[in-house]
Amino acid sequence: MRAPHLPAFPPIWRESRFGLEAASLLRSPVFRGEGVRDAGGQPVLLIPGFLAGDSSLAVMTGWLRRTGHHTSKAGIRMNVNCSGAAVDCLEERLEKMAERHGRRVAIVGQSRGGQFARALAVRRPELVSGIVTLGTPTYSAASIHPLVRAQVFAVGVLGSLGTPGLFRHNCLSGDCCRRFAGELVSEFPAGVGYLSIYSRGDGIVDWRSCLDPDAEHLEVAASHCGMSVNSRAYRAVADSLESYRERDVEPRPAARASAKPHRRQGPVRRRGAQPRDAAAA
Repeated sequence: MRAPHLPAFPPIWRESRFGLEAASLLRSPVFRGEGVRDAGGQPVLLIPGFLAGDSSLAVMTGWLRRTGHHTSKAGIRMNVNCSGAAVDCLEERLEKMAERHGRRVAIVGQSRGGQFARALAVRRPELVSGIVTLGTPTYSAASIHPLVRAQVFAVGVLGSLGTPGLFRHNCLSGDCCRRFAGELVSEFPAGVGYLSIYSRGDGIVDWRSCLDPDAEHLEVAASHCGMSVNSRAYRAVADSLESYRERDVEPRPAARASAKPHRRQGPVRRRGAQPRDAAAA
């Protein structure tokens, strides 16, 4: 499947709506838990986006806990580490969560965190019941606003100069991220749920880069950062997590899969043929 043409400049001014979006969430029925079934301790791992830390998903974390989920942070203060190293650390955390709860783990990832979620699902499908990504580019990781691209470049410079904990420019083609890069384009495993939430009003990422052909797509009206506090996104997260735990009625062993992921060859059937609107929050 050929990737669609992606314009270079998402309208970054739309990110100024974040405060209003958060205020709207606090007044919404879904935030109060209306229509959200108790999760019965379902484990959920939350992964923040680029330049963000675990605190950026604090509102969603608190809401998930109130609705009966057992959440875990990614242990990320600022998401600027080498992708390969970051996913390796997250894999260890995922293993411990699955062992502790005796069941597969759901993952919610925003932006770059969604890329990590996809890689984990491909690498360890026996540990992941499903993933939900928020504004995550999978067609083209470079389809971001030039101001954000400049920040990526700056972090890469500092990392290349030896600053610890930062990715380097050679991570793009180096051995450290080769496995991660392959997992981003590998066929998504059967039996693992995948919902990609995107917004045409995204001011950071071109929304068309979020249309992973292996995912079910869901459009919401939100800014890029605002997807973490958007009531329609919360309703979609609740519905998806419920479907993932219904699929995993019986606990699964946390044994490592021996098979290697297969790289996508040609077109892959899209789980959601056309982007659909979210259910009313």
